[in-house]
Amino acid sequence: MNRHHAFANGYSAYPRGQSRAFSISPHRFQPRPQSALRRRRQLIQRLCFLGGVSILFLVLIFPSWRAAILPTLSLGLLHSSDDLQLQTLRYYDLSAVQGTAQGWEQEERVLMLTPLRDASSHLPMFFSHLRNLTYPHHLIDLAFLVSDSKDATLELLTQMLEEVQNDPDPKMAFGEISVIQKDFGQKVQQDVESRHGFAAQAGRRKLMAQARNWLLSATLRPTHSWVYWRDADVETAPRTILEDLMRHDKDVIVPNVWRPLPDWLGGEQPYDLNSWQESETALALAETLDEDAVIVEGYAEYATWRPHLAYLRDPYGDPDMEMELDGVGGVSILAKAKVFRSGVHFPAFSFEKHAETEAFGKMAKRMGFSVIGLPHYTIWHLYEPSVDDLRHMEEMEQERKAREKEEKDQAERAERVQALFKDPGPQWDIDKAFVQDSIETEQKELDLVNHVVGASDAQASEAQQNGPAVKAPEPSITPVPVAPGKP
Repeated sequence: MNRHHAFANGYSAYPRGQSRAFSISPHRFQPRPQSALRRRRQLIQRLCFLGGVSILFLVLIFPSWRAAILPTLSLGLLHSSDDLQLQTLRYYDLSAVQGTAQGWEQEERVLMLTPLRDASSHLPMFFSHLRNLTYPHHLIDLAFLVSDSKDATLELLTQMLEEVQNDPDPKMAFGEISVIQKDFGQKVQQDVESRHGFAAQAGRRKLMAQARNWLLSATLRPTHSWVYWRDADVETAPRTILEDLMRHDKDVIVPNVWRPLPDWLGGEQPYDLNSWQESETALALAETLDEDAVIVEGYAEYATWRPHLAYLRDPYGDPDMEMELDGVGGVSILAKAKVFRSGVHFPAFSFEKHAETEAFGKMAKRMGFSVIGLPHYTIWHLYEPSVDDLRHMEEMEQERKAREKEEKDQAERAERVQALFKDPGPQWDIDKAFVQDSIETEQKELDLVNHVVGASDAQASEAQQNGPAVKAPEPSITPVPVAPGKP
């Protein structure tokens, strides 16, 4: 049987015309010589193998080479053990950042927080205060929250931060700086009447509390020992305010805040009424209010009769005198970072019928932290005239202009009167000389008449004694000449 395959056309697999015996053509199937390209490829493979073995040997023998060789070979997919530890593991000892009375000596870091809204006009003054701080600048981290602003606050802030960080004085630059931008839908205008109007207080305070919490939670680091809240519109404050407040070693501490006024308004006035001690009247008032109500100070709608830190100020009092508080204002607050790490925050809701900074003080007090105010240590807030002040100032300006106009009119009338009359000096001298001559002439004539009359009386007396009376002659009187041109 034929075991060879046959195709469908009847032919076998062998070519026709050839024998069925199997034969090999030597000229077709003999091994050919290797090309130069193949030899080059084999050489490269051997060199790569030797290089890999050499690198592996170096890594195993010299561990110090691992940090340099492994990242290069792994294209960033692998890291040395040291790099792995630095990027994924952080160890912080919070017992070392509790805050002490001499924080500047212990190199304790301070987080300085400032919320900003349409504050471009205040930033130059604010940065002037920053530059003047005596606390080591490299230990102060700055954080700003720009929200709901319609002016150039963000652009100007960026510019001034770059200037202070690039100052030629190496001690002027601050530590870490964070600028956060987030809007909270604040609809209340920034004028005095809108911001301080009673109707806007509850909603405005709750939104401000949210802004403070956002800024704090985004920037508080485990390395911070203190947190300092500072408004941008503080006009005057001591350069040593951080050291002065820190020296008391309290959990929460605030200074007294006043503001200057024009002389016609009294010269000065208490500003921050949110720092106070609780009163029985206020507690009774709180029980009558709704759950979501927010008590605000300084308004007739809520008569609390609380002792306010601002009203206890004595310009000559001891600036280190302390006063326990329940509520605090937000213009200038220095607090230990552990207060916030413990859970104290700025309630954006009604907490014991208060919100924001006043509720923060109450919450800190509730959790056992010390809350202190300094009645005789005063900083000064920028004066912002109210609508009534502006109206009165406009009236005063109109009165001033009217007074100046009247003085100008009087001066012009005096000039016109002086221009109508010539200088009377020469004519006065002539008249004076003529009058003096007339007086002297009259005096001489009078003396002559008296002399003649006296002589006549003497003769008459003598004649009466000696004989018949002789009639004395009548004296002649010469009329006084009158100066020409005068009546």
